[in-house]
Amino acid sequence: MQQKLISIVTPCYNEEGNVKELYEQVKDVISAQLPGYDYEHIFIDNASTDKTLDILKEIASRDKQLKIIVNSRNFGHIRSPVYGLTQASGDVVMLVVADLQDPPSLIPKFIAEYENGHNIVLGVKGSSSEHKLMYKVRELYYSVLHKLSEVDVFKNFTGFGLYDRKAINALKSIRDPYPFFRGMVAEVGFKVKKVKYDQPVRIRGLTKNNFYTLYDIGILGLINNSKILLRMAIFLSVMVGILSFLIGLVYLIVKIIYWDQVPVGVAPLVIGGSFAFAVLLFFIGILGEYIGQIYTQVLDRPLVFEQERINFD
Repeated sequence: MQQKLISIVTPCYNEEGNVKELYEQVKDVISAQLPGYDYEHIFIDNASTDKTLDILKEIASRDKQLKIIVNSRNFGHIRSPVYGLTQASGDVVMLVVADLQDPPSLIPKFIAEYENGHNIVLGVKGSSSEHKLMYKVRELYYSVLHKLSEVDVFKNFTGFGLYDRKAINALKSIRDPYPFFRGMVAEVGFKVKKVKYDQPVRIRGLTKNNFYTLYDIGILGLINNSKILLRMAIFLSVMVGILSFLIGLVYLIVKIIYWDQVPVGVAPLVIGGSFAFAVLLFFIGILGEYIGQIYTQVLDRPLVFEQERINFD
């Protein structure tokens, strides 16, 4: 009987301090605890500028189970991981990031849940060694996204998990040139199992996330999974309009009664105008985000362009 194939997919960019250790950890775990499975480890490199690719090529020259996709440029942290998943040929596919914050020790547990009949097994952070404030901010964002989304987006899930061939084929059928992967997983459904884990702190290298990348993924999640931000503009404009009318009516009555004592003044006009202008700009920005996403969808560009492949038949 032919062994089932596990595909481990690891997106990476400038992770020279981590890729070799991750490769070794994955290999040791699967060899020791999953002898009934064959595996491939696909690294999709986002045009790293350090020695990441050199290290991977050296390993690939002696181990054909390690495969490399080299992108022609850095396509970002949103497009590249999803493309890597679509290129895996395994019966089950796992997404494991390169910074060692997704513990390879959980792979056997994911496989056990897959063998119990689950199509998708998600690694959900029960706790994290990252800065407490950042963890709380992320948790708050996931809670807001969960409440606003039209599908049941999973809390504290970043992509780390297992997807069987049925789930991968469903994900591949979603044509999205700038995909919000967590929303895609929620969209396809199937039998899902959540596995809690404690996320370790990054030991080597620097995180590639900054304010812009965090904002990018955050707003993408809200726009791709909810129309509530657009509808908020209607609700808020009605409420501000009613409030402005009531304030104006009260001010008019007071002015009529105390004509000489109450000056007209410009402060209320300046404050009210500034507030209304800020609200207007905010929702113009929200509208621009939705239009930008529509524009990206219309362009329908490939997720990435490849420079080369190594150890693919």
